[in-house]
Amino acid sequence: MTEKEKRDLEEFYDANYDRELMEERIKVKELCFKYNNIEPSKVNERTKLIKEILGNTKEKLFIEPNFYCDYGYNISVGENFYMNHNGVILDGAKVEFGNNVFIGPNCGFYTAGHPTDYVQRNKGLEYVKKIKVGNNVWIGGNVVVLPGVTIGDNVVIGAGSVVTKDIPSNVLAFGNPCKAIKKI
Repeated sequence: MTEKEKRDLEEFYDANYDRELMEERIKVKELCFKYNNIEPSKVNERTKLIKEILGNTKEKLFIEPNFYCDYGYNISVGENFYMNHNGVILDGAKVEFGNNVFIGPNCGFYTAGHPTDYVQRNKGLEYVKKIKVGNNVWIGGNVVVLPGVTIGDNVVIGAGSVVTKDIPSNVLAFGNPCKAIKKI
């Protein structure tokens, strides 16, 4: 079984020395570099390139530079998607965003994790788990979303939160760790 096949099954895999995965990451990192260096006035050029980088998009989306991802093809965004500056999506696994999602600056969505056992970790092994964000979600600045998390519909995540567990629909949630504070 290849490292990519192990990754896609959410098993431990080695992303650091697998040629196929390294080549895929280099390709998208070069596209992200190009995207991040397009003049701000060239909106159409930027939109075209971000749609090439991402796996699945609707028509209306806007991602401010700088933007970084690992593969691109594992990311899907719904209609009316906005991500502010310095967004990072480590998309070893699928990362799905619904419609009407607004993300503040300096946010990260990390599907990758590493073993707690140092022997496995020192071998360069990692795992990935899918992240899903529902519809009508507003994520404040400096939020981190960890592997395996699902955020429901109609949610507001407060700035600076670290989302370690699922967040149900129709709530305001914040904190470290992030938790639902009240229904909205």
